[in-house]
Amino acid sequence: MQGLPPLLRADTRLVVLGSFPGVTSLRAQQYYGHPQNQFWKIMATLLAPNASAVLALPYVDRAQWLLSQGVGLWDVYAACEREGSLDVHIQNAQSNDLQSLRMRCPALVAIAHNGGESFKHAKLTQTLGLPVHRLPSTSPAHASWTFERKLAAWREVFQTAGLPCSSEALRYTSPMYESKPF
Repeated sequence: MQGLPPLLRADTRLVVLGSFPGVTSLRAQQYYGHPQNQFWKIMATLLAPNASAVLALPYVDRAQWLLSQGVGLWDVYAACEREGSLDVHIQNAQSNDLQSLRMRCPALVAIAHNGGESFKHAKLTQTLGLPVHRLPSTSPAHASWTFERKLAAWREVFQTAGLPCSSEALRYTSPMYESKPF
């Protein structure tokens, strides 16, 4: 399977790295395209004064909105073999050129790994000389955390990267989760 192209701009301040898109996301050709994945709900709650308006946008517009907020998306794997959508089934993975992130995004201030499989590449992303964060996965497979707990962890990293958070996102207290730079 072939992954999705990077969603990045020169003014991207924070890159969120997933592992590899699930089957639903690949079919739709959309990052975090599964309706139960909480990624877009977390982004809209963190960054928009009206989260429901952002969530109602078509994917292309949501992606452009996210880029305008200084957030880019990519995955650690460019291609792999996998039965289903679970990361544990990834085999024969080919990595994306993560070393190119500094050149692609000169305004980059931090990298956030969305989940444990992505975070396995933290030693590589750390060589870019930026703070590297591990965040709880937004995947529906990571259901042991509530939305509020995930949101609080993500908010901490966004604030550390200097991204302004909405008043709605500021309501949530810090989680019991290690989201400090790697």
